[in-house]
Amino acid sequence: MSEIHLPDTKSWGGALLLSHLGVIEATGPDTATFLHGQFSQDINGLGANEARLAAFCSAKGRMQASLIVLRPQPEQCYLLTDAGLVPNLTKRLSMFVLRAKTRLSDQSASIKLIGLAGQALLAHFPAVADVDVWACVALDQAWVIRLPDVQGVARALWLGAESASQAVLSEMPAMSPDQWLWLEVMSGLPRIEPATVDQFVPQMINFELIGGVNFRKGCYPGQEVVARSQYRGTTKRRAFIAHVAGQAATGQEIFAQDDPSQPAGLVINAAPMPGQPGVCSALIELKLAARVHTLHLGSVDGPRLQLDAVPYPVPFDEAA
Repeated sequence: MSEIHLPDTKSWGGALLLSHLGVIEATGPDTATFLHGQFSQDINGLGANEARLAAFCSAKGRMQASLIVLRPQPEQCYLLTDAGLVPNLTKRLSMFVLRAKTRLSDQSASIKLIGLAGQALLAHFPAVADVDVWACVALDQAWVIRLPDVQGVARALWLGAESASQAVLSEMPAMSPDQWLWLEVMSGLPRIEPATVDQFVPQMINFELIGGVNFRKGCYPGQEVVARSQYRGTTKRRAFIAHVAGQAATGQEIFAQDDPSQPAGLVINAAPMPGQPGVCSALIELKLAARVHTLHLGSVDGPRLQLDAVPYPVPFDEAA
């Protein structure tokens, strides 16, 4: 396979309505305490000027959703997650509320998310230019969350009312959906989609490495499994980036040439590579032992994957 070259991203930027993401609102005096007991993240300590990654897990420690959580008011939280998960996640969390004074509702129709990127982001929202990653900047009835830069491109999420979103979109240049989704993949930040619900313990997709797990916060569903994976060194799978001359899809299996009888990994998220027709990039979950072997997408006879690193350190000393 000829080497795949990454696109030049210097001119990328603008604003894009993110229809693949949805918003759950939780309100009430017990909101933070309730969510603190459900998620892998410290929600009680979450301030209005920051956002945090969190996982909602099953009792077996398998991720049911990945979330970005912000808490603009002491009794209000917004949960940002894959749009395909919102209905079931809202219903499932509501089942655990019991006597807690909190209410969860799907607000995806009235509250919009806009992806902001590049020089257009920095020019239109200069307040986020120098803030830390995951800082949450309050605007007039809206918030901007600073995301990690990817391939030299500054990124942020805008969250606000649908009426206000139209102004942002009209005042900024439009960004290509392919560019935004490709940068999402290249960020190495995994997003659980319907096809990957219940597939991964957080460590298998680097979720604790990017701040999605707080090991000091106390109990939540699956906490014992997640803690055991951390402290007993049992993580034998990690997330990597891969490129392929072919179509990759979330949930697609990956095979290693040395062991064609069983999958070596799974596609977490995938996106076409802008400017290179027929080429995709994917964030993949992979057995650590398989990373030194030739990898194929879909089957051992499928297109060959070109393995790449995520943009943050990943420990390999736990490999078999």
